[in-house]
Amino acid sequence: MPSRSSSADEPVPELVHLDRRDDGVALLRLDHPKVNALSRALLGQLLGHAHALHEDPPGAVVVTGSDRIFAAGAEISEFGGPQEAASYGAEFREAFDALASIPRATIAAIRGYALGGGLELALAADLRIAAEGARLGQPEILLGIIPGGGGTQRLARLVGPARAKDLIFSGRHVPADEALAIGLLDRVVPADSVLDSALGWAAELAGGAVVAQGLAKQAIDEGLDVALEVGLQIEQDRFVDSFRTEDSQVGIASFLTKGPGKAVFTGR
Repeated sequence: MPSRSSSADEPVPELVHLDRRDDGVALLRLDHPKVNALSRALLGQLLGHAHALHEDPPGAVVVTGSDRIFAAGAEISEFGGPQEAASYGAEFREAFDALASIPRATIAAIRGYALGGGLELALAADLRIAAEGARLGQPEILLGIIPGGGGTQRLARLVGPARAKDLIFSGRHVPADEALAIGLLDRVVPADSVLDSALGWAAELAGGAVVAQGLAKQAIDEGLDVALEVGLQIEQDRFVDSFRTEDSQVGIASFLTKGPGKAVFTGR
């Protein structure tokens, strides 16, 4: 769904492709040569696709870039002073929050570099799989600025505050093996199998109780920002909601008649 530039005579090309596959997986692919810079046009298209996936959820979502690079970060030529930073940062937050709120499992499939806003995009996904040679980082400090697309918040929640400070203060690139060791990545595979592995992982999730997955995701994400007792109540509420699904009836009946792990879920 290409957006348009400020001039009605100059259409902006399709920078984010959405492919809904037969196995229930939706693939979002960044296509902004040469480095998948996260321009305002790209962020707008990403936001539109994320809203569509929220309104009509697939079984699972994979977000990827090109064979060479996931995303190198913001379009620096669009930077300006504080006023521009406020509006650009708001666009980053809106797009990434929309991706994070899709009520299905989301997987970032990373080949090459995921830097700055590119890493922040990957952090907005639920899970991350990367190539053995991938490198990740928040290098904004090298420009004299800080991350503005969720890096100080999502990164700290994922790897802990001290590790997040190390990566953000230094701006260094983290190799895939270290990223896996600190929990920044969930899986590392050979470069030529990253996308297939991500799609297979997503298809496996899409074949499960996807509504319950969405409820669990909501409980986890909302519970991170509140006191334990509030989080436990959120869990209880979503637990009750899960019993309202068709999948819960199928799963419980299958367990009682066939044992665990035999249910064929409908996704409703």
